[in-house]
Amino acid sequence: MLRPGTGIGPEPLLAPVEDVQPRRSRGALSAARQHKLAVAGLAAVVALTLFSFVGPLLYHTNETATNLLLANRAPSAAHPLGTSPEGRDELGQLMVGGQSTLEVGFAVAILSTAFGMIWGAVAGYVGGIVDAALMRVVDALLAIPFLFFVVLLASITTPTLLIIVLAITAASWQSAARLVRGEVLSLRTRDYVEVSRQFGAGHVQVIFRHLLPNVIGTVVVTATLSMADAILTYAAVAFLGLSVPPPATSWGDLLTTGIDNLFDGYWWQLWPPAIAIVLIVLAVNVLGDGLHDMVEHRLDRR
Repeated sequence: MLRPGTGIGPEPLLAPVEDVQPRRSRGALSAARQHKLAVAGLAAVVALTLFSFVGPLLYHTNETATNLLLANRAPSAAHPLGTSPEGRDELGQLMVGGQSTLEVGFAVAILSTAFGMIWGAVAGYVGGIVDAALMRVVDALLAIPFLFFVVLLASITTPTLLIIVLAITAASWQSAARLVRGEVLSLRTRDYVEVSRQFGAGHVQVIFRHLLPNVIGTVVVTATLSMADAILTYAAVAFLGLSVPPPATSWGDLLTTGIDNLFDGYWWQLWPPAIAIVLIVLAVNVLGDGLHDMVEHRLDRR
């Protein structure tokens, strides 16, 4: 029997397998070097998330009690970012407020993207009357002024984190639906979709196994941008009364308080939440731009 590597007979046409994993690692590192913006944005998002959720475990403050004797204290060694009008530590408030703000951002990004993906995929795949009806629903929802919807919702319900997430999701999934619909309209005529149908694949199987995986790269970029929009929207609707009830807070609530007290000289109540909102929105947008470049590079290679 001839054995490979002995010089007798043809060598087997097998690629060496020992360097497959190193090559994957080198590919990941190369992608990270080429898309430094995405890495920087991701690092900033992770840092702000750790600040909000791990910070309170290391920096212990009482964010539920009110102590008017400590109200409106300037930054000091005891209170690095000063105190609020209720006498609460501003640094602790910033950490707690970041939790609800990031929860809304992540939840809205996931829900709006997932719902928009399914809606747009069904509309683009089925086409015809179903497509026209589903997209007219999207157009009708886009025609409703969001501020009117928020004011109405705040007047008839008690704001909770779940209601805020659902309200912002209801106003933000339409862009993902339109994007996925356009992608699916071009993908549904591809050969692999036709072959899947001929082999007996059902409509649901074609949508979830063949169409949606091919638009996931583009949708991830949309999800990051919708997260930034959700955080800005949450900060904006805090001015209109749609926010978590106290003693819970958010960066938008802290920003509102800082604006109300700015002319009293309490600048430390305004700038920390404002900087935090700018940083998270900038980081998410930079991450989205980097992911967009990565998706475009992948498509160009294809």
